[in-house]
Amino acid sequence: MKNLKILLTGLLCLLISSLSVAQSQQPWEKYLDELTAADDDDIGASEDMFDVLSELEENPIDINTATREDLSRIPFLSAQQIEDIEAYVYQYHGMKSIGELSMIESLDPVRRNLLPYFIYLGDNSQKTKFPKLSDILKHGKQTVLATGRIPFYERVGDKTGKYLGPRYRHSLRYEFNYGKYVRFGLQGSQDSGEPFFAYKNGMGYDHYSYFLVVRGMGRLKVLALGQYKMRLGMGLVLNNDFGFGKLMTLSSLGRSTNSIRANTSRSAANYMQGAAATVGIVKGLDLTAFFSYRPIDATLNKAGNIQTILKTGYHRTRTEMDKKNNAHQLTAGGNLHWEGYGFHAGASVVYSHLDKELQPNTKQIYREYYPSGVNFWNASVDYGYVNHRISFNGETATGNSYGNSYGFATINSLSFAVSNALSLMALQRYYSKKYGSLLSSSFSDGGRVQNENGVYLGANWQAMRELNVMFYTDYAYFPHPRYQAGRSSHSWDNALTLTWTLKKWTILGRYKLKIRQKDNADKSALIDDRTQRGRLLLGYSERKWSARLQGDVSYNSYKDDSFGWMTSASGSLDVWRIRLVATAGYFHTDDYASRIYSYERGPLYSFSFPAFYGEGIRYALFVRADVCKQLMLIAKCGTTDYFDRDHISSGFQQIDHSSQTDMELQLRWKF
Repeated sequence: MKNLKILLTGLLCLLISSLSVAQSQQPWEKYLDELTAADDDDIGASEDMFDVLSELEENPIDINTATREDLSRIPFLSAQQIEDIEAYVYQYHGMKSIGELSMIESLDPVRRNLLPYFIYLGDNSQKTKFPKLSDILKHGKQTVLATGRIPFYERVGDKTGKYLGPRYRHSLRYEFNYGKYVRFGLQGSQDSGEPFFAYKNGMGYDHYSYFLVVRGMGRLKVLALGQYKMRLGMGLVLNNDFGFGKLMTLSSLGRSTNSIRANTSRSAANYMQGAAATVGIVKGLDLTAFFSYRPIDATLNKAGNIQTILKTGYHRTRTEMDKKNNAHQLTAGGNLHWEGYGFHAGASVVYSHLDKELQPNTKQIYREYYPSGVNFWNASVDYGYVNHRISFNGETATGNSYGNSYGFATINSLSFAVSNALSLMALQRYYSKKYGSLLSSSFSDGGRVQNENGVYLGANWQAMRELNVMFYTDYAYFPHPRYQAGRSSHSWDNALTLTWTLKKWTILGRYKLKIRQKDNADKSALIDDRTQRGRLLLGYSERKWSARLQGDVSYNSYKDDSFGWMTSASGSLDVWRIRLVATAGYFHTDDYASRIYSYERGPLYSFSFPAFYGEGIRYALFVRADVCKQLMLIAKCGTTDYFDRDHISSGFQQIDHSSQTDMELQLRWKF
């Protein structure tokens, strides 16, 4: 039976690759995947960026009237590329066709293919000004988006009643948009197993998000009310928005920017609630101020103080529900930012107060310097210089997150365009063990802005018109013990990506090597945890269809050796107003250590990059029907069949079958 399934999967792969399928425009996710290298370190960054790009796809930017702030909302553009786009639009009085992107030499083929999904060509002869309220109400676009996931299985938590709600995940969003100027939204969301109109969720959904964002109102550049996300500088004092993985950092050449945007995430964690605004004081000088007060999930100790701040957002069991909103966090601060003559400089201050004392379990040595207390403050200066060849960005910060001790952190990046074909980049960071911030997120190998010193070097080389080469190496040293390393340790991470594009063909090769020191079996010494990953991809695109074959391998050497591989195929087809996308793959790994990651197309605002391990097959079918200009329907059904087990997962999540099938449905109505 197992061999029959493997044979059927292989035949399906061949069918997809020979007859296949995609839309008249390739999905932008295909090109984004060429700029990222998803693994444990980059999944979170890729997911947040996916959310940002999904929003921009629905509400693209007019490139002919876009300001630097507007272009900075596109995360994959470097500072030099933003400057070059501005210069081109100014010199030639706007773009007349998308093909003119090829005239901007700093844009490589991948970005030239990506940009059209998030921009449009407006009339730059008309001066842009904030619209009248009557025009906003009359011409604004409204959208209702309903999304649901139906599992064709029951988990142990469902069967035993340990999960308080139904097993269906669903959300409902209403949004009002008027160009780039006004955006208003309300969303309710529910994870699988969470109570709906029951238990403590008497108002229906487990989590509600709401926002109003106004842009371009004279000196008021941005105003956000309700729930929002923010980033200041390079993220040392505040960043609950998206971050950059290592390959994406190279792609954007380490640029830094202040940003305020709506919280459209369905997660009940990692957002701010209140108000934030950026005001232009005089030309080149902006002031950003914000205030937030929101409930947070936390694990409390016996004394009623906070032991751990939780960010999972799950409230499925009574234990998880008891941790919901049992503490509150107040945050306020501001940033003064100056920009002119290619230079920029800023100063930020952030203050946070918890209504219960934060007392992490410091008996675990790696948590010895975790933030503790009730009142926290951080301050930083950020700085930089940009021209068509050089981009320098940095931020230096301090704060009192650990008792009355003052920690120190700094990050600095320098990129140099040797030519239009070759860019080099260097990034240095030093995060002391006593530095910390409740809201920071920046470039790191260890996942925290704390206890890390490192140097990152990278190159992006357009070797010839058809061939792009990206390479980075990153060395990090951790002076204090960290999780799974009971003494000072280090890591070394490397990646090489080659992309060959010739007319309708794409060939991508990628190799990653990461060596990280961890405790040995009896924790008496450190040994290397060595992981190698490789990918070879072949793609072919026509106007109405495309095909893609992909092979992945993974090898991990730590306490034991683990090897895994996966072969997959995907394709899609546009027929009338219907888009079909099919994927199928076979995977075989020794265990979780050699897991394989593979991207799958999903509904709008849904990021899917699952990890596969063990032995089995994965197949999925995605259908999108644009019934009319106002109505869109999406359905996706995916199945994973395992050959090496009789159950999937463990605990309350355990499924007592070797097969797992989910269906996702989405309806969007614009009016």
